[in-house]
Amino acid sequence: MIPTQKQKAERFQELHRRPGVLLIPNPWDAGSARILAGLGFEAFTTSSAAAAGVMGRCDGQLTRDETLAHARAIVEATDLPVAADLEHGFGDIPEAAAETIRLAAGIGLVGGSIEDARAEREKPVYDFSLAVERVAAAVEAVRTLRFPFTFVARAENFIRGNPNLDDTIKRLVAYEKAGADVLFAPGLPDLAAVRAVCAAVSKPVNFAVAARGRSFSVAELVEAGVKRISFAGSFYSAAMTGLLDAAREVREKGTFNYLDHAITRPDLNKFFAR
Repeated sequence: MIPTQKQKAERFQELHRRPGVLLIPNPWDAGSARILAGLGFEAFTTSSAAAAGVMGRCDGQLTRDETLAHARAIVEATDLPVAADLEHGFGDIPEAAAETIRLAAGIGLVGGSIEDARAEREKPVYDFSLAVERVAAAVEAVRTLRFPFTFVARAENFIRGNPNLDDTIKRLVAYEKAGADVLFAPGLPDLAAVRAVCAAVSKPVNFAVAARGRSFSVAELVEAGVKRISFAGSFYSAAMTGLLDAAREVREKGTFNYLDHAITRPDLNKFFAR
């Protein structure tokens, strides 16, 4: 029996409550979603960078409609719970974040994240008070839904030119008080910073495997207090690396050795059969 959205939402929250760490990969299309589901992963979240890459654009260049259409394809690919990277909610005012949550719920998503920064070079991070108001508005929208949507609040300081741990923790504590279900500060530089963030809040903390040299091991992250590990655009980047390596081999060497370690069509079809 195909699970309802409410059942998937309840399952998603259960995955956050059970003992142990939740590994939540970021598929970039229906095919990658089915492969990851076939490997035993239990839930997904999207990546704005991977979504943009699929459409031949840079991160931050998709509209809200395009982002939701991309997420819908992943929702419909499997029966697993799917959350989404909803960037900054596609608008500065709190109501924009709230409306994005409502629209995300309307396409079958059971969770989503809102960032506290916009895609600008000059002062991208929102002032503290506005950032908290935006989280509160998103939480208020979540509470109007008929199922438990898992809301993630993101503090973007470390990837937006303001590597201030104290301010990051201040923001995450405020977002938790405003009602966020999961806290996330991408780009933390070391395990000490990860531990400090996890110790400061009581809700689950997400860590994104994204930056070379700053991703650590699952065991190290669990020891630091991380509850959920996502992968940002790193799986998509790994897939594109395989494409680049194969294409360069053909263009530069005239050989096809990449076929020796490429997955075969019959093996792929095992993941795609439903």
